[in-house]
Amino acid sequence: MSQPVPVVICDDSRLARKQMASALRGWNVEVTFAEHGLEGLEAIRAGKGDILFLDLTMPIMDGYQALERIRQDDLPTMVIVVSGDIQPEAQSRVEELGALAFIKKPTSPEIISEVLQRFGLLSELEHPVIVEEQIDTPLALPEYYQEIANVAMGQAGSMLGSLLKTFVHLPIPVVKMVAASELANQLKIASENQHELISQGFIGSGVAGEALLLLQTGNLDRVARLMGMTENGEYSESDLLMSLANALIGAFISGFAQQMDLVFSRATPNILHDVDRVCDQVGSLGQTMTISVDYQLPEYDFQCELILAFTPDSLPALQKIASYFE
Repeated sequence: MSQPVPVVICDDSRLARKQMASALRGWNVEVTFAEHGLEGLEAIRAGKGDILFLDLTMPIMDGYQALERIRQDDLPTMVIVVSGDIQPEAQSRVEELGALAFIKKPTSPEIISEVLQRFGLLSELEHPVIVEEQIDTPLALPEYYQEIANVAMGQAGSMLGSLLKTFVHLPIPVVKMVAASELANQLKIASENQHELISQGFIGSGVAGEALLLLQTGNLDRVARLMGMTENGEYSESDLLMSLANALIGAFISGFAQQMDLVFSRATPNILHDVDRVCDQVGSLGQTMTISVDYQLPEYDFQCELILAFTPDSLPALQKIASYFE
């Protein structure tokens, strides 16, 4: 039997690494895991990465930086990007930086096989036997939510980039348990610092919550021009806010629900004028789980934060669904 081909799976999500390793089951490969780009580069230099499956959104060194270093140092690896960032510009950028292919998350064994065949890598992977690095510790449920949020974030970021005709730099989503009073305080601070707050409720399959969009108000004129909604300097601010909310919240919730195999009904987005009343309602919920994404467009001085806050009685249903991924 030929020697296994060394493969590096570079992703900050343990769930994503585990899923990618499962997709390679049956191939004659030896898998090494890396949690960020710097670890991935070290593995390649150690001869462990003839093929590199690379995420884009990671701490310490992201996928773009890793690709630049690979090209700069002429490292011997073939890179296949696997990312939730589905913006066309993201795909173009990684190809310009030398990636062989771009695969959108979530992936599957069939998609991986098609890519390997397309680039003639099958001849290097004969007599399939998997030599897989094991994950000994169980995956914590928030890790599942973070990877699911990562894919949903990519869909929402693509929608925002399309609306504003620009590339959106995607952050790492944050999943955490918080006291509802802490969330209420965050909303109050945002309102006091010139942010518009828009909410949209969602419910389905025993899961319910509120999506909250926090938008800076100081640069709405620029955003309106980017969206083509202004003529002679005049536009409806409420129409602008509702367009952004419908696009961002809708794309994120749809992506999240699809991966969790849920069907959500959504209420009409609501611009929050009485923030104190809303904060009082939120603050009475006790402890809850939130997923937050802070979208940044530095070149346009634009920032918005999207928060999904689940009701406490939704957590058992979410945990039951997420446990199926074990």
